[in-house]
Amino acid sequence: MTKTAIVADSGPLIALALIEQLDVLRQLYPRVLLPPAVWHEVTVKGMGMPGAQAIRQLSWLEIIKPEPQVLQPLSILVDPGEAEAIALAQTVTGSIVLLDDSQARRVAERFNVPRIGTVGILRRAKKAGLLTAIKPYILYLQANNIYISDKLAEAVLRDVGEWDGDLH
Repeated sequence: MTKTAIVADSGPLIALALIEQLDVLRQLYPRVLLPPAVWHEVTVKGMGMPGAQAIRQLSWLEIIKPEPQVLQPLSILVDPGEAEAIALAQTVTGSIVLLDDSQARRVAERFNVPRIGTVGILRRAKKAGLLTAIKPYILYLQANNIYISDKLAEAVLRDVGEWDGDLH
C-alpha cells in the first residue's frame, strides 16, 4: 500500500539536509509531517547546525501536534521527538514514520507503526527515478558521522544495482 504521509524524526531530516535531498520526501509522499518537538529540536535547539536553516525554509512541511493520550505511553520509551513522531504516525491514516534510531524503530514496530529510515528513503527515491545514484550519498553520510551500518549499506546498494564490492 502506498503511504500518503510521512512523519519525520530529526535525525533523518538532518541527514537528508546534509546531502541536499530533503525534496525527495515531498516527491515520494503527498504530505510531510513534523511534530513540534522535532521542529524545535532541529530549527531552534539546532540553530546553526547542519540542516537547521534548510529545514526552516521548507514551506511544504506540516507541523502537527500528536494527541496527548497517544503520546503519553511513548514518552517513557524514546526521546521527545521520536515519541511525538511515532504518536503522530499512529493517528494519521496512511502514514509511515521516518526514523533511524534503532530503539525508536523497535518501539514503532511494537506499536505497529510502519517505518522507514534515511537509507530506505534514498532507495525508494532511486527506484522511483528521482536519483540516479545513492552510493555517493551513503558514503558522504557515513563520512560525516551519520551512522549507517556497512551491512545495511551493502544490502541496499546490492538491491539498487550499485554494489561494486567496496564501501569507500
